[in-house]
Amino acid sequence: MDCKHDVLKVIPAKYSHAAYMGELGCHFEVYRNDELTVEELKRKNPRGVLISPGPGTPQDSGISLQTVLELGPLVPLFGVCMGLQCIGEAFGGKIVRPPYGVMHGKCSPVCYDEKGEDGLFAGLSNPFNAGRYHSLVIEKDSFPDEALEVTAWTEDGLIMAARHKVYKHIQGIQFHPESIVTSEGISIVRNFIKLVERKEAAESRA
Repeated sequence: MDCKHDVLKVIPAKYSHAAYMGELGCHFEVYRNDELTVEELKRKNPRGVLISPGPGTPQDSGISLQTVLELGPLVPLFGVCMGLQCIGEAFGGKIVRPPYGVMHGKCSPVCYDEKGEDGLFAGLSNPFNAGRYHSLVIEKDSFPDEALEVTAWTEDGLIMAARHKVYKHIQGIQFHPESIVTSEGISIVRNFIKLVERKEAAESRA
């Protein structure tokens, strides 16, 4: 699949998703989250942004929170692990430790409901297996449902994915799509690319 998209990736620490982006035919640029400002990021005119995992909390994630708020409404934004936590905190959610402790390589069945819309999980099994590597989650009790909606969860009710209610191209997942434990991870990344394409097609018709 030649997506012909400049997908700009803002990351806290690592390059682990680059292989999938390249495999799917995307041109991408990788930046540390303290390497440039949001204004510099905007000037690069990305067609999409991926905020990937990293250590610490959203408060430790450089420009990631500001990127969600300022760039997210403009271009498709995909948050992975801490990236989802940044989305949650940016729109008023609380980031907390999960009740069952740190997850490191745990395989969990994840259920989803995208309300009939083609989103990150289009075409996936329901549930599907996901590889989890995290010590924080978006708190369910204080979830900012005026701005966001939960799209995936574990059997014990932990939030595994969410998207913005108005800017539905702002989406995030708590698990790692690149993990060998995640059964259909590359399909999730491909679906984000399709989301970029659909948004551009809609804007070209407007």
